Amino acid sequence: MARRVVVTGASSGIGEATARRFAAHGWEVLGVARRADRLEALAAEIGMRVVVADVTDPEGVARVRDAVAAWGPLHALVNNAGGALGVASVENGDVEDWRTMYESNVLGTQRMIAALLPALRAGARDDRVADIVAVTSIAATVPYEGGAGYNAAKFAQHALMAVLRLELAGEPIRVVEIAPGMVQTDFSLVRFKGDAEKADAVYRDVPGPLVAEDVAEAIVHALELPPHVNLDLVTLKPVAQAAPHKVVRAPLRTRD
Repeated sequence: MARRVVVTGASSGIGEATARRFAAHGWEVLGVARRADRLEALAAEIGMRVVVADVTDPEGVARVRDAVAAWGPLHALVNNAGGALGVASVENGDVEDWRTMYESNVLGTQRMIAALLPALRAGARDDRVADIVAVTSIAATVPYEGGAGYNAAKFAQHALMAVLRLELAGEPIRVVEIAPGMVQTDFSLVRFKGDAEKADAVYRDVPGPLVAEDVAEAIVHALELPPHVNLDLVTLKPVAQAAPHKVVRAPLRTRD
């Protein structure tokens, strides 16, 4: 029987790439996102199930729970929905932006885990192991100027996953955190609220930023390792990025 995975934020970027890779590897996929048109177009292409829902909405999460309960045992949950808004300082931060980031990155992750743990436990009994993944960021462990609200949300999500790993110790459920650095998706376009010029500047002249498929490959690899192997925290960055605040914007070359 094929293994089953739920991927949130599946309508674009890392979530879409992850759904595609799981489907290509023979997994049954249920994609969750707010944008019905994009979600349904992807479903028609790769054959996944869909639930149109916002992970910050308890009623939407309940619809996902009910769909999974009717589907059968669940083997993996990939919490990818989230994102950043703005680059304001702590002093000048927009409280509503901060609230949105906390709701999507932290509370959305908690809601999905709480709703789907019974199905994941059934999946672990069915397949020897089940997996809970969160796509966080290098911003979850390294603060940087311009990242105040996003740092705060991702640090909290990172802590949530670390505590969950302790809470689930003794059960055959792996808790995996994937922490990407610079990934060229619509992430920055959302962060800058549609300002394409500012978004494009983030990646300008950077040799080889990550793409969504790179992160998707890391996620699927982690979940297809032998059941006794857990990748607690996977950090992946382009070679041109040494830290959130140190990015090379020139061709890479060895020193003379």
